[in-house]
Amino acid sequence: MTEQSLDDDLHVNECERCPALVDSRSRIVNGVGPTDADLVFVGEGPGATEDERGEPFVGRSGTVLDDALRDADLARSDVRITNCVKCRPPENRDPTAAELDNCRGYLAEELARVGPELVVTLGKVPSEHLLDESVAVTNRTGEVFDARVGGTSHRLLVCLHPAATLYDRSQATAFEETIRRAASLAGLSEGDPDGQSSLGDY
Repeated sequence: MTEQSLDDDLHVNECERCPALVDSRSRIVNGVGPTDADLVFVGEGPGATEDERGEPFVGRSGTVLDDALRDADLARSDVRITNCVKCRPPENRDPTAAELDNCRGYLAEELARVGPELVVTLGKVPSEHLLDESVAVTNRTGEVFDARVGGTSHRLLVCLHPAATLYDRSQATAFEETIRRAASLAGLSEGDPDGQSSLGDY
């Protein structure tokens, strides 16, 4: 990376690459969780609550994710949770292509240094960003891909964003089953990693 690298805790401590995000943020929101986690969740970017508290997925969506992890016999402390961009976009808009590109090196280094068994993309933006293709997440949740991020290949599982279950309760089953499949694929549960169950319905 040209400006700086991550520190020993995989944190970005200073960054001025995206003027709009610098103006919008109150802090840089770094990933949390073990630096050698077998399972890494990647979201889009911090929202208002995350910007306030300095931790990804701690608002309503975070509660949904925590509940699904618990149902898969995992604790939040068992996994690493991070975002494509580490600063809150204004008005919670989607990050621009330039902002995603500016932060991609940080994410690539984070994933390379953690070396997870599985990366789970939560929603459309991280799925399309890391796969570099259009992704209909509702139809493809639960599908596994090989993705190259930076110079490292990762096994990647597409998942609905937890907020999807807040707006449409019919999405809850697919989301929860995908989280259980993620735990199995990462070797963190005894379930059948290839079991699709009702995922085919979504």
